[in-house]
Amino acid sequence: MPKLYIETYGCQMNVNDTEVVFAILGAHGYQRTENIEEADVIMANTCSIRDNAEQRIHGRIAWFDTFRKKRPGVVVGILGCMAERLKDALLESGKVDLVAGPDAYRSLPDLLEAVSEGHPQMNVELSREETYGDISPVRTDKNGVSAFISIMRGCNNVCSYCVVPYTRGAERSRDPRTIVKEACDCVAAGYKEVTLLGQNVDSYRYGETGFAQLLAMVAGISPKLRVRFSTSHPKDISDEVIDTMAAWPNICHQIHLPVQSGNDRILEKMRRRYTREWYLERVARIRAAMPDCGISTDAIVGFCSETEDEFRDTLSIFEEVGYDSAFMFAYSERPGTLAARNYPDDVPQDVKVRRLNELIELQNRLSLESNRRDLGHEFEVLVEGPSKRDAGELCGRTGQGKMCVWPDAVHRPGDYVRVRVLDCTSATLRCELV
Repeated sequence: MPKLYIETYGCQMNVNDTEVVFAILGAHGYQRTENIEEADVIMANTCSIRDNAEQRIHGRIAWFDTFRKKRPGVVVGILGCMAERLKDALLESGKVDLVAGPDAYRSLPDLLEAVSEGHPQMNVELSREETYGDISPVRTDKNGVSAFISIMRGCNNVCSYCVVPYTRGAERSRDPRTIVKEACDCVAAGYKEVTLLGQNVDSYRYGETGFAQLLAMVAGISPKLRVRFSTSHPKDISDEVIDTMAAWPNICHQIHLPVQSGNDRILEKMRRRYTREWYLERVARIRAAMPDCGISTDAIVGFCSETEDEFRDTLSIFEEVGYDSAFMFAYSERPGTLAARNYPDDVPQDVKVRRLNELIELQNRLSLESNRRDLGHEFEVLVEGPSKRDAGELCGRTGQGKMCVWPDAVHRPGDYVRVRVLDCTSATLRCELV
């Protein structure tokens, strides 16, 4: 059996896509391996959201090429968003044999067969129907605790800075029956947690089923199945979704709600289609329904023409919300986006870096303050596995998404345990078993 090695970069959706690829190629005789030295097919499932993500892949391609030179017949393939965006340029490098976009994975067996006959192959056609809803992914979580389930693909928002609509195509939702079946299969296989994935889960719609109804359908499978989701869009998250989360004990009280900027002019220029006031009202509504809800966010600093005062508005909304955690980035112009076509990238790089560092410093303080508020509190935690720093400790997350570590020689991944918070850093709660 030819052996298949895949490296995955970027978002959780890419992790799920890799699992879909393993399933498709596994059904055609390919055997998964984690040892690149023995692989007959080497692939990277890629991300194009920022320039440094693409630069990293270029470095990996050069490394993959060394295996092609050492072992003639080794095939190198590039999958995902970068494949969709760069297309011909990847094949023209002479270091890549196969290029396949996110909607072309069913064609991989045929593409690989053609490559074996000496013909480089590319399929980057986007689809308005493909959801891979009938594919049972080959799970890659080594501990068998958490699984990702894609509920929709693509995006219709076309934020001015974002390449995703061009690399993943138009939004389409998956039949809820296939989603529930996949979640049931996860429970039967021993998984204790599923995360429902979409570029904007709040716009999920299949017939009469919206996202709130889907959440309840999945939560109703088993009271012991934790349900998470990502990512919400502030313009779309509804009272019905919030109330559904509050009503089901096994839907985790955690929402990732990207703000991107705290300034209305910048939000409009980003095409986010909400205001600072709207965003803060949604946060207030979440906390009224779920006072313990963990809220995390994404933010971009140094977007086109952002002034110092406008950046200060982002700092102030971080203070006002008091995020538990955040992903923060300096603006990276992506070719082909509305911003790249219409706005000069005119904030100097040193200013972007300084603003980013200032925002990171603020968030580190906010994360520490959030964790300190948990001192002395007890939480139910799902054991994920051994702590990375100490084999005598286990780790797992609270329902709010906070990472806990505690001494434990008894429990195993997949167990639920109750812990008490004794100490903390900005990233971790240090606990004891109750």
